[in-house]
Amino acid sequence: MENKAKVYGMKLPTGFQLIGQVGLKDYQCWLEFFASKKNADKIGQTITKRAYARIGLIGNPSDGFHGKTIAMSIANFWAEVNMAESENLILVPHPLNDPTEFGSLVDLHGISRKEGYLGGLRLLQATCKKFYQYCSERGIALARRNFTLKYDTNIPRQVGLAGSSAIVVATLKCLMQFFNLTDKDMAKEIQPQFVLDVEMQELFITAGLQDRVVQVYEGMVYMDFEKRLIDSRGFGQYSNMDMQHLPSFWLAYVGDPSDSGKIHSNVRERWTSGETDVIAAMKKFADLTDQAKSAFELQDWTRLADLMNQNFDLRRQIYGDKALGMTNLRMVDIAREHGSAVKFPGSGGAVIGLCLEPSKMTQLRQALQVEGFVVCDLIPYAGCVDQCEK
Repeated sequence: MENKAKVYGMKLPTGFQLIGQVGLKDYQCWLEFFASKKNADKIGQTITKRAYARIGLIGNPSDGFHGKTIAMSIANFWAEVNMAESENLILVPHPLNDPTEFGSLVDLHGISRKEGYLGGLRLLQATCKKFYQYCSERGIALARRNFTLKYDTNIPRQVGLAGSSAIVVATLKCLMQFFNLTDKDMAKEIQPQFVLDVEMQELFITAGLQDRVVQVYEGMVYMDFEKRLIDSRGFGQYSNMDMQHLPSFWLAYVGDPSDSGKIHSNVRERWTSGETDVIAAMKKFADLTDQAKSAFELQDWTRLADLMNQNFDLRRQIYGDKALGMTNLRMVDIAREHGSAVKFPGSGGAVIGLCLEPSKMTQLRQALQVEGFVVCDLIPYAGCVDQCEK
């Protein structure tokens, strides 16, 4: 007489995945995987990953309202995370962003005023916690290995360039490589949602998907956050765009972010309650994005400049001057006085512009700098070619 017993299994992120119903393709995949590693998993190896700042070129802030946007990675600024195997799990505070020792009370006041109280250490910890939870819920066994995790960043803080999500994305990349996970374990399409969940569910940071999508996909990305897509599969439609013939964009941001103005508004509540003007505005942002996509493809920079200005005017109409902040509006005024298209790349504290008359750029730069704003030419980042980061 046979005794029947329940048998439980767990997916392991190793060659044990070949157990069960597998075919030649599975074996070939693992042979290729191990051949490519070439002793990459030696004890003590340091894993270093970067995630880049982004600029919202068109459509934002409709990403949080089932709209459409185009955003681009920039090589000017990035967050970098380093991970190395260690006896205990250690999260290393950043000396500037997570200070615990000061030269004096004056130093404490100055650093706290400029850098705030919420550094990047909480981002590392929240990402690790959420990563373990994700793997546990899906039966992905993680090796009993500890690590030391530290980060650095040159992304200006509190100016809407996606500095927080950059740290989370870079940390996720490190964790996936350290524990030998691939896009099959966490699909690329859902990685942005994972990052957003870290920030919103663990740290209560209000945000949308745009920043996380472009930091995962890298380059210039067209994003459609249609509600039907998000509800049915958990992610939108994301596609990389050609970056070979882009115009020259510039960036300006406040030197003292504590005075940049904070966007606190009731737009979310108005949208949720079905206010006609807000719903129409979000649809208009999506329409501007489709028009901008066509302008990029046709290299019609005059049209793109007009669309950027329309994007800002619509945002101002819906949010109001008080929410946008007088410092931010001053940057916009200076740009327009010098004939440049201009809009917010993020939530506030910075503006991006497209000046179609290069002869005016010098005067524009000087006018912004005289009032204390930092100005730089943007360097597009096309992303890692041929999966150079493995």
